[in-house]
Amino acid sequence: MKMTITDAASQWFKSELALPDQGAGIRFFGKVYGKTQVHDGFSIGMTRDDTPEETAMQVEKDGVLYYVNDVDAWFFERLNMTVDYDPKADEPKYEFVEEKEEV
Repeated sequence: MKMTITDAASQWFKSELALPDQGAGIRFFGKVYGKTQVHDGFSIGMTRDDTPEETAMQVEKDGVLYYVNDVDAWFFERLNMTVDYDPKADEPKYEFVEEKEEV
């Protein structure tokens, strides 16, 4: 599991959620209903949560910690996720690529 936050997505989160320069957190999770390119019946959710607990994956960008808790790891297993910004929809977009097995 790997997560990448693009510069454009980082700017959207900071602006849209009025995040401070340091100490903020964004938690991603799987939720029932919806669809992603890798899950039918489930979509991705996100919320501001500045207190991560037992993270399965995390990355810091521009002073903000983006993460997934262990309890939500099932949604992201064997996937690399890129969070980008969609200017037409004015919201984040999520792209998933299956991890390649190392030989």
